[in-house]
Amino acid sequence: MIIQPKIFDSSKVIVAQSSRLGGISAEPFNSLNLSLSVNDDEQNVRKNRELFFGRLGIELSKVSRCYQVHGNDVLLVNEPVTNEKHDAQITNKPNVYLAVSIADCTPILIHDEKENAIAAIHAGWRGTVGGIVSNTLHKMQENFGTKGENCKAFIGACIGYENFEVGDDVAKYFDDSMKRFDEQKLKWFVDLKKANREQLIGFGVLKENIETSTYCTVKNNDLFFSHRKEKGVTGRMMAVIGII
Repeated sequence: MIIQPKIFDSSKVIVAQSSRLGGISAEPFNSLNLSLSVNDDEQNVRKNRELFFGRLGIELSKVSRCYQVHGNDVLLVNEPVTNEKHDAQITNKPNVYLAVSIADCTPILIHDEKENAIAAIHAGWRGTVGGIVSNTLHKMQENFGTKGENCKAFIGACIGYENFEVGDDVAKYFDDSMKRFDEQKLKWFVDLKKANREQLIGFGVLKENIETSTYCTVKNNDLFFSHRKEKGVTGRMMAVIGII
């Protein structure tokens, strides 16, 4: 199973998010784990990457992946990287495929159709609070002349509103419209998809040009890896975008 957002159907980009299905890794990484940092068998991970990117027609040497640090810094990419410490990447180079790794955090993929520039963003709650989506769009504006009205965006499968349970220490950073308090559990629930969507809209991306996945990595744990649901012992998906 691969998610391929319909919002980009008329765009000259390859865009997809993997699920946990269709690979060769054994439990608890079953089966399409794409991360080498979770103690899965290295050969299995490499084969899984070949399977996922191969289905999309992407050469592994063309995939750009950063070491994600839950920050809000944005990297301008001219050729694929593998060891930079950033949570967002941007480029206007064809055949450079920007990828982010996720297992509850929010992947956001953006295409500026006019300037033909793209972005891949990994937004955990810290990155979301730090405005990583806004930072990325402004970096695209600075480097490529990007305007919101020319962009299409996909907010991928991540932990959903009904399952992202947090304490006061996290909830205090989110606007009231992004959270609710549960009187029985005495916990807050935060909507990461909405919080990142509002950053897209705030930059000028049209609402009708934003597609948001309905999948929740916790609720749909049979389809997706969830760091929270599986108590940290699980695999990772990837979301990728590249200009053809």
